[in-house]
Amino acid sequence: MSTSIPACDYDVAIVGLGPAGATLARLLGQSGRLRVIAIDRKRPVQQSVAAVPGAQSDLCSGFRKPCGGLLAPDAQKALSRFGLSLPKSVLVDPQIFAVRTLDLGANLSRDYQRFYMNLNRAAFDDWLISLIPATVHLERDASVMNVGRVDVNQPFGSEGVPLRVVYKRHGDDYPRTCTVREVVGADGARSLVRRAFFPDRTPRQLLSIQEWFVDANPAPLYLSVFDPALTPAYCWGLSKDGHFVLGGAFERDGAKERFALLKEKLAARDFATANPLRRESCPVNFPHSVRDFCTGGERVSLIGEAAGFISPSSFEGLSYAFNSALALADAFLRQSSGEGLPVLPSSGAVQKDYHRATAALRHKLLCKCAKAAILYNPALRHLVMRSGLQAL
Repeated sequence: MSTSIPACDYDVAIVGLGPAGATLARLLGQSGRLRVIAIDRKRPVQQSVAAVPGAQSDLCSGFRKPCGGLLAPDAQKALSRFGLSLPKSVLVDPQIFAVRTLDLGANLSRDYQRFYMNLNRAAFDDWLISLIPATVHLERDASVMNVGRVDVNQPFGSEGVPLRVVYKRHGDDYPRTCTVREVVGADGARSLVRRAFFPDRTPRQLLSIQEWFVDANPAPLYLSVFDPALTPAYCWGLSKDGHFVLGGAFERDGAKERFALLKEKLAARDFATANPLRRESCPVNFPHSVRDFCTGGERVSLIGEAAGFISPSSFEGLSYAFNSALALADAFLRQSSGEGLPVLPSSGAVQKDYHRATAALRHKLLCKCAKAAILYNPALRHLVMRSGLQAL
């Protein structure tokens, strides 16, 4: 039985065009079954502000998320499932296949083999967006201001009550409004959609801070740094096209001071951490339990980090972004009409299908939570590092 939801401007609104949102928009657009609008606040690369002196122009593409920009094997596998091949334009030098792990508290160092691909993250995101078909209405350089029910007197998910998305494009004097049948939050750790509809399901968050430097280190680096005096998680550093990128995830209180202390400790070990070209910061989810993962409810779905889908042991989120977007796209297409104007079924059917489809993904992340508990335990970490297990 089809729902009695009145005519809407769109069937689906996607908020955020990071890897999760861009992948969902591409998959739904390719099907041609649904009317989709996708809204993202990032500017296209060619509309970016002037470059920071001494930095490459692509460092100022409008993308400011602190991210090392490494494509892990699980994310590579997810891309291969889509039949996608990375263009050279998104790859950067050097490609490093070992990570140097430093435990500053215990003064331990080990090298471990890893198979990551070094990316220009801004170019990577822009490439994913470029794959979205013209059947999707794209609103880039636009900020979503509000998401909610058209009739606020009706309970969340009520039959016959459309959802409303209010957004404002850069340079416009007034916001725009569209009505939709389903809303997808793909807007990361600070998800407006998650806060609007599921305010009691906010996971634990840290503050990620990252700075870019001219790479003055004698050899290319990929660092993983542990120090419980600095962070309950870890810090990272890597070489990227003539730059050294240093970042970490910190408790919000005193985060800036802890990042400064990280730079001091690494400088004492002769790493180049002076004269930063740029600083970036944003919240990052740090899931610990099943409650931290929220796929949505009724006619609102969450994908990628907005759903809490990020590894607490490595902060790797690209594979979960791709896989959750694929699961939701499949749910939409299973629940939509194959001919004529799409008619979505009764409230919550897509969400229930999607929640079932991500059971294995959530289980995998719970295993990552258990791994993080071991990795961030100083005594257990020291034991593993001193054993030399799997070290080069």
